[in-house]
Amino acid sequence: MAKFVGALLGYYFLGGALGAILGYFVASLFSSGLQSNLRNSYDLHSHSTDIFFATTFSLMGFMAKADGHVSEDEISQAEVLMAKLGIQGQKRSEAIQYFQQGAAADFDMQAVLAKFVTAARFRADMKRNLLTFLVEIAIADDHFHASEEAVLRRVASAINIDMRSFERMVEMLKAQRSFAGGHQRSSSANELTTAYKAIGVPSTASDKEVKRAYRKLMSQHHPDKMIARGVPEDMLAMATEKTQEIQAAYDMIEKSRK
Repeated sequence: MAKFVGALLGYYFLGGALGAILGYFVASLFSSGLQSNLRNSYDLHSHSTDIFFATTFSLMGFMAKADGHVSEDEISQAEVLMAKLGIQGQKRSEAIQYFQQGAAADFDMQAVLAKFVTAARFRADMKRNLLTFLVEIAIADDHFHASEEAVLRRVASAINIDMRSFERMVEMLKAQRSFAGGHQRSSSANELTTAYKAIGVPSTASDKEVKRAYRKLMSQHHPDKMIARGVPEDMLAMATEKTQEIQAAYDMIEKSRK
């Protein structure tokens, strides 16, 4: 179609068959270039999601082994996570393989992270998503072990996230975790403080500031935006849970301000 339109425009503006040929030729170049760019963009996105998936599960295995051995509970947690995410068939086999690689004695975490950083390039959002997923996994059992924290600090450093940002992330995700399931609870002083931490604003924030922070978090966890940031579709179930937690925290704040 682009070539046909190009030929018509060439005929109209340049005149005659020569104009039509030139128009067709230019449109052909444009069409080929566009198709090439689209193909390259798709390949790049596909590569990024594969790297994200591999890095996440291999680092899960590495965290599980951080205290010296992989316990049955940690294996069960990995199985539960895969079931929650709906990872089945070939993808499940790949996830298990990456987990086992991460738990192996010769696993080179720095090499894996260097490969991830290369894939992410200047994608700060993709790097943040990786760390967010790993922190979520670490606190899923409501315990944040020192060995897990040590690994995650190394990950943060390797992907150029400063320690203060890492600590704020952990604080926010722990607070959001307390709203797991999206259940609304009584807004006691302590729980309300946790709700503000979950949204990432102080209790002194204005209504406008609270709403802005809430909308930003909800936007960050929108499935389409997460896919665009390199998160595999298989891992979007966690984003759905996260939006429920954020919503519950925000609802508590809203209720307390009426």
